[in-house]
Amino acid sequence: MKKYPCFLLAVFLLLFLVMGISPASRSVWVAEVIPVVLVAAVLTVWSRTFRFSNWSYTLMFFWLACHTVGAHYTFAEVPFEWFRELVGAHRNPFDRIAHFTVGFYAFPVAEYLVRKQYAGKILAGIFGLFFVMAVAAAYEIIEWQYAVIIGGNDANDFLGSQGDVWDAQKDMFCDTCGAIASLALFYLVRPWKGQGQEEDGGAPSLMDMCGGRKA
Repeated sequence: MKKYPCFLLAVFLLLFLVMGISPASRSVWVAEVIPVVLVAAVLTVWSRTFRFSNWSYTLMFFWLACHTVGAHYTFAEVPFEWFRELVGAHRNPFDRIAHFTVGFYAFPVAEYLVRKQYAGKILAGIFGLFFVMAVAAAYEIIEWQYAVIIGGNDANDFLGSQGDVWDAQKDMFCDTCGAIASLALFYLVRPWKGQGQEEDGGAPSLMDMCGGRKA
């Protein structure tokens, strides 16, 4: 399964290209995919010095995929009626699910700290949780300011609040719940088991793995 991260990267790139075709709003799409592109690029470059577990790459992929789909349709308009009716929601819940997947990044944060021996397992989990909560709060502030700058319908589409005055707080709550869920999985699967304590420069990158080079 050494090429599993490469497979996920290929799936993401295909999804990104398809979702980039005729989005609902090009300006909203550009704003939404900026963090997606940055995260994907950082993970690809970072893989040259550290390879996360397949659990981490899978969890991180969920957010990349959800945010890419949301960027195409705008989060309020993603065709998700079947799920809304299933749970009896009064609004499109896709953005809440996407925010829940943001919390999944607590898992790789905790994994990195433990495998690099920067923190113990409990402290790493706490840091992973606080990391997600801090990023969630920061993103809501950035989202608010960007919406103020662009204004108009694009601002509403970008915010995706769907008339909920507590949208930002609920989004952060979903981020936090996702982090707690992923950390529960972290302690269950214990990704540090069977993984070497990788030093800088000691792990094959995604580019190496995709190119078929030996680690």
